[in-house]
Amino acid sequence: MKLYEFEAKGILARYGVSTPKGVVVAKGDDVRGKLASSGLTPPLVVKSQVLVAGRGKAGGIRIARSVEEAVSLTEFLFDYPIKGLRPRYILVEEAVEHSSELYASITIDKSARRPVVLASLYGGMDIEEIAREKPESIVRYHVDPYMGLRGFEARLIAKKLGLKGGVISSFASLLQSMYNAFVDYSADLVEVNPLTIVGEKVVALDARIIVDDNASYKYPELAIERVEGGEVSEWESRARRLGLAFVELEGDVGVMGNGAGLTMTSMDLVYEYGGVPANFLDIGGGASAERVKKAVLFLLEFPKAKSIFINIFGGITRCDEVARGIIEALKEYSGKPKPVFVRLSGTREEEGRRLLEEFGIRAFDNPLDAVVEAIRAAR
Repeated sequence: MKLYEFEAKGILARYGVSTPKGVVVAKGDDVRGKLASSGLTPPLVVKSQVLVAGRGKAGGIRIARSVEEAVSLTEFLFDYPIKGLRPRYILVEEAVEHSSELYASITIDKSARRPVVLASLYGGMDIEEIAREKPESIVRYHVDPYMGLRGFEARLIAKKLGLKGGVISSFASLLQSMYNAFVDYSADLVEVNPLTIVGEKVVALDARIIVDDNASYKYPELAIERVEGGEVSEWESRARRLGLAFVELEGDVGVMGNGAGLTMTSMDLVYEYGGVPANFLDIGGGASAERVKKAVLFLLEFPKAKSIFINIFGGITRCDEVARGIIEALKEYSGKPKPVFVRLSGTREEEGRRLLEEFGIRAFDNPLDAVVEAIRAAR
């Protein structure tokens, strides 16, 4: 789960990290009134809150020389898409005058099976290019997960960067705060880019945190809906509320399978035969007729799917349960009919085929035949 910049900064601030003074404006708020009561003084930075990289280069971060200009830019950015996403929140902060931009992050090194600190004197928008062109400029330090990031280790990283004087202590404190947040929030990534030096203190100008999806339930304070301008679309958000594993794509063939591997293979078949999947939808193993019904109804309502390809290989999933779910969904759906193409194989396959055929749906033996028909129907 990706966090908005203002959420990440709020977390880091609670751990003692210095961040610019700012205010969050939600879409529909009284922008003028909120900025007026915030006490912010120009110049200000107006930042679109979308969960994609490259906001600055895409025009999502602007400088305002007055409160009036900040109001105007805030209203403008709400209707300004960043990589196709429109923000629901805008962060307005006091601009911090600075001449240097550094980088720091903590993530998991899967090969080493432990956290790793990455730090560089070169931060900002081009950090990826710097990592490619000047890999020697990045300090890498693996952390013992049992001991955590200790003070002397954080200071060692600061010295390896070439920092001097009181900045060493401030930077070391930042790294330890980042590491504590990394652990406490079950994060995959905690990143500050850029951070700068003001006097002998480091200040986080931007921040990014990604929480492990499997741990997100532990943090109810991070329950902001992440749709349209966030990391999920409106339909992905609906699917989550229904408990469905669904990803929206750009095609017109709806795809449903039991198991992530089979569902992804089904998508590959659609591509292989000249179609484009509208989605990924995995009903999981052992799905009941009720769950299948819920998933099929969802795809029937999903506007991108012009036809539906259902690929089931029954192990613990019973083909007769799948057939009942499909039939119940088609009976209940009151919208414009969509062609449904089903491949069934495995446990109780004969019963499932019989039920579908009695309802007027052909059950394919070969998934290739089903996918070709689904692509043709979508066109």
